[in-house]
This record gives sequence, structure tokens and C-alpha cells, in this order.
Amino acid sequence: MKLLKIGKSKIGDNFPTYIIAEIGGNFFTFEQGKKLIDTAITCGVDAVKIQTFKAEKLVSKHATFDMPNIGGKRKQLDIIRKLELNENIQKKLFEYCKNKKITFFSTPSHPNDINFLENIGTKLYKIGSDDLTNIPLIKYVSKCKKPTIISTGMSNMKEIKDAVKAYSSKNSKLALLHCVSMYPYDPKYSNLKAIHTMKKEFKIPIGWSDHTKGIETCIAAVAFGANIVEKHFTLNKNAKGPDHALSADPRDFSNMIKSIRLIENTKGTGIKKPAKCEFGSLKNVRKSIVASKDIPAGTTLTNSFLEIKRPGNGISPNKLNLIIGKKTKKMIKKDDQIKINYLR
Repeated sequence: MKLLKIGKSKIGDNFPTYIIAEIGGNFFTFEQGKKLIDTAITCGVDAVKIQTFKAEKLVSKHATFDMPNIGGKRKQLDIIRKLELNENIQKKLFEYCKNKKITFFSTPSHPNDINFLENIGTKLYKIGSDDLTNIPLIKYVSKCKKPTIISTGMSNMKEIKDAVKAYSSKNSKLALLHCVSMYPYDPKYSNLKAIHTMKKEFKIPIGWSDHTKGIETCIAAVAFGANIVEKHFTLNKNAKGPDHALSADPRDFSNMIKSIRLIENTKGTGIKKPAKCEFGSLKNVRKSIVASKDIPAGTTLTNSFLEIKRPGNGISPNKLNLIIGKKTKKMIKKDDQIKINYLR
């Protein structure tokens, strides 16, 4: 796998999962954003993400949403105008995160957004699932020569291959996120096995962008090999707005990260061999060949003289056939282990 480096973090197999708190859409003022960032840092995230767009450049007047968490079918423009984040606030948050030494980046939706992000010094880009087939935008961001993460919701492998090809023609600092673009959705649609499929196909870091309620799917995604986890983050899941209900609050986010770090420590090397903690069990729990009764010297051993019992520091049961038919040199008492030097 080709690794992706973001700041000091290396992303790929055998490296810690890169955890992103998505706060875009869950705040409107600098102070609200600052509080979200500070809390996310306390939870242990690696990066915080927002969204950079102008509503009129993102959607037409004909686009609608039909989502239960926004009250059914409504015009997208009416909703998205309210989520548009002031550029001065974005600049201040970028500077704030620079001072806090936390990676802060954004999802642009138009070349003008990319120009703005370049001007304020972004080090990383995210392309949303809605722009996976927007090849002109992908090519435009690839020219910036910055690490980029592309979400792949609503897509098939052919569309993903086209996006990767378009990006890789100018840049190679790429990761993909498996994603289901519904807000929220039943976890049964997650298809986490696709993470492995995408890793095998593209040989670059593959992550998971989550839109479920709860944190369980994110934790499971890491067990399925996700190198990146992106989850919406809020201070109040009951607040008004399209993303709060599917976001994790500070308690959930902290628990999610703790569980992810635990799972990382369980993966191991993939080589099947005894763990260091099992060495005592090899002796105490495995079994050896012992005398089933007192065996006089000169006795020819048959199955009737032998049993298999703990501990496991004697002759292993898989060598039973090697001692059947041998004669004892000395008396062996019941329950004593059979030793090679007792036989001839």
C-alpha cells in the first residue's frame, strides 16, 4: 500500500487510524467553531473538517432534499444558504487551528473555493461524494499537489477508477473513503467489506465516512481495515440542523476513539503463532502422556497403561504412537508423566 502523509501522521496499514471530526454545518460563528474544535481536540481527533461553498454555486433552484431530519421534502437552496460559512470565520478558524497544532481542512465544491483555500494555506483537501464524478473539480484540486481524500458514496468501481485516474494524472497523494450517502441510514447498508475490495484494487489508504446514528459502524469499519474514520461531530445531537442527529457528541466521540485504539491493538501481525501471554498456558493447560496406573518395570506399553492429562510439559499426545510398544526401564507410578529416558 502507498502511504499518505498528512503533517506528521502516516496513514496506511500498520499505522494508527486517522480520525477526522466533521463539524461543517454544525456551527455558524467563530466562537461556536472554536468550541467544537477545542472539544474535538480533547476527544483525541487527528483533524477537524469543515465545508467551503457558496450556496448558489453548489445547487440550482430546482434541487430538493427529502430527509426526515429536516422535515421532509424541501428546497436544497433554502437549507444550504443557512449553512454557508462566512469566509472571514473560516480564515480565523484556520489560523486558530494552526496555533493549536491541529490539522484543519475543508471540502470545496467549486474552483473558486479551492482558490480561497489555497490563499489561506490549506495543507489538505477533501472531495465530497457529490463531486466524485466531477472530474474537472478533481483535476483542479490535484494540481494543488496537496494530500486529498475523496469520498465515494453513491458510486460504483468504474466511477471511482475514473476519479482516481483523473486525480493521479497530476498528483499521487490520495486516499479514498467508503461511504453511504444517506443522512442518516440503517447500518445494514454499510457494506463494510467494500473497504477490503477498494484496498485490493487501488493499493492506497481506504477509510470510512460515517452517516449512521451511533458510533458502532465506525468501530466496525476499523476492524474491517479502515485507515481513516470521518464522523460528524456536535456538542448537541438535538440541535436544529441536518447533521446534528447523525453526529457524535463529545462523549460518543471519546468512546469511539478509545474503542478504535483498542481494536488497533488487537489486529496483530496476521502470523499465526502463540502469543507471548500464552507461553504459561502452553505448559499449564496443554496435556501430556501420563501413566493411567502403576506400571512395573519391564512392561510393554499399550493404550491401557496410558492417559492424557495436564500439564503440558511432558511428551505431547501427538507422539503417542511413538511410545506404544516400548518397554519401561523402571516403575512408573499412576499420574506420573512418561519420560523418554524411562523407556527402551
